[in-house]
Amino acid sequence: MDKYVKETEHTLTNPECMKKEEKGGVNLSGTTMVILSAFVAYLLLMIVIGVVYMKKTSSSEDYFLGGRGLNAWVAALSAQASDMSGWLLMGLPGAIYSLGTGQIWIAVGLFIGTVLNWVCISHRLRKYTIAANNSLTIPAFFENRFQDKKRILLLLSSIVIVIFFLVYTASALAAGGKLFNTVFGIDYHIALAIGAAVILCYTFMGGFMAVCVTDFVQGTLMLIGLLIVPLVAYLTLSGSLSDLLTQSGAPGGAAAFLNPFENGERPYTFVEIFSQLAWGLGYCGMPHILTRFMAVKSEKELKKSSAIAIVWDILSLTAACFIGIIGRAYLLPTVLGENGASSSESVFIEMINKLFSSHLGLPFIGGIFLCGILAAIMSTADSQLLVTASAASEDLYHQFIKKDADSKEILAVARLTVIVVSVLAFVIAWNPNSSIMGLVSNAWAGLGAAFGPTVVMSLFWRRTNLTGAVAGIVSGGLTVIVWDYIPLAAGQTLGSYTGLYSLAVGFAVSLVMIIIFSLATKAPSKEITDVFDKVAGK
Repeated sequence: MDKYVKETEHTLTNPECMKKEEKGGVNLSGTTMVILSAFVAYLLLMIVIGVVYMKKTSSSEDYFLGGRGLNAWVAALSAQASDMSGWLLMGLPGAIYSLGTGQIWIAVGLFIGTVLNWVCISHRLRKYTIAANNSLTIPAFFENRFQDKKRILLLLSSIVIVIFFLVYTASALAAGGKLFNTVFGIDYHIALAIGAAVILCYTFMGGFMAVCVTDFVQGTLMLIGLLIVPLVAYLTLSGSLSDLLTQSGAPGGAAAFLNPFENGERPYTFVEIFSQLAWGLGYCGMPHILTRFMAVKSEKELKKSSAIAIVWDILSLTAACFIGIIGRAYLLPTVLGENGASSSESVFIEMINKLFSSHLGLPFIGGIFLCGILAAIMSTADSQLLVTASAASEDLYHQFIKKDADSKEILAVARLTVIVVSVLAFVIAWNPNSSIMGLVSNAWAGLGAAFGPTVVMSLFWRRTNLTGAVAGIVSGGLTVIVWDYIPLAAGQTLGSYTGLYSLAVGFAVSLVMIIIFSLATKAPSKEITDVFDKVAGK
């Protein structure tokens, strides 16, 4: 886990990653101008979608959940696109390119988590949020599920969301800035501003439906690029894959590089594999994914969404792994990360440039596929902005500051929140050398450990009560903070000392605390259990 994060941090902070086009400044070549035109067309399309859905957004329910009117395809691709981010097209292929197929275990864990989330969580969560006073957000669901009249859960979970998603959004904006800088040589700060402005525009205007429709487009584009690029690159290889991997200096040789139980030049340990698989536990605690389940218009559509999302996930994760493997051979004689070459996480970018600009002479098509990387980044940033806006406006402003605010006022506050969060995230991402991948890993762990067990137990354990839910959120979040930030073992954090991912520990602690505190305190009222039984079909 730590090795993966360090590899990713090195890539994002490596000055070579920022210099590829700097020699020519901003005097773009003809080929680069064609690629730029593809980017401009794509970004304009995203803004047009925002304008269209702004006219259809008249209430806070429209803005946060699209009036619960998502169809199967939009719900599925929107959920998956908002989940994967630039990690799918840059982080995972880059890690495999550098260290071999032993890095696939995070992908395996995420796939298992995706399947369980759609099969076990989605249907019951949608039914329960409707039964629990038509809850529009995850914090509101917690409050309504446990009839929290003191609003402890609402306040606690809203604060957790605002803090962690601010960091998430900043990381996405920074990744977008670095993509523009790497491809076009545009100054990082200007590139950062362009990406932030476009995401802000369509999220501000159209809300949930604009985000979901753009995510649908982006998810489709990501999948097409992931499938076509490695396949065409493989067909153009000038030699056997094994021989080319050996020539590239693959760690441990071709056999070790292709062995999923080898980590570079040594065998994987059980703790390392378990920690990577544990990433999948985070899914049931991610508000930006869970809200897609809540917004689907019918149970029938949700069943379709589940199948579509699972197929999308296995195809995209498998293809991303092959990009790392095939890219190692295809890009020879260049070896990324060596002799001044771009870093390993640019493997997908380099493959697209070489394949479509040099080999096939189709730079505009290459530009469209490069937009897939931008799509992965934008699809996550917009979802995080929207979830943060809903927590700040609906859960904090409406419930604690102005309880008599009408729907239009809440909508206005939500849009203002989108602007404020975008500006704060922009400031956090301002330094092009800022290392934030470790924080993102911890944020995923924090949200997964705080919310995941609480979501699961609130949906499936009738005896769960308010005290147990509070204990679960607090203990899960604090465990991650202690595990990752406080040096308690020979001057090291427990995460560094043990190599065990904090999400696995935090999730287990939260689960145990929910059970202990629920059983040790008063059972939930008949009114609460009646709603549970209704949702469970008893």
